[in-house]
Amino acid sequence: MKVNISSLHFKSDVKLDNFIRVKASKLNTHFEGVVGCDVTLRLDNAQNNENKIVEMRVLIAGNDLFAKKQARSFEEATDEVVDSLRRQLQRYKEKIRGI
Repeated sequence: MKVNISSLHFKSDVKLDNFIRVKASKLNTHFEGVVGCDVTLRLDNAQNNENKIVEMRVLIAGNDLFAKKQARSFEEATDEVVDSLRRQLQRYKEKIRGI
């Protein structure tokens, strides 16, 4: 599965990129039809601590699944996004099976 990571207005480090790639690649275990994943990292201009935003689009045959989360760190937001997309993949898999 191909994972594209883009960070807006800052340069993400290799450790964060590797963390995101590992988490995103686990989505492939829930559904075999995952083609790729596009991840966008942003910093919000808010004054509070929760200003890191992770947007993730999972590309599957015929559809795209999308999730966006905001948290204190990019790692925490990535965990939340992957969990949300895992649930979406489970629902999609049940839908195409006709359950």
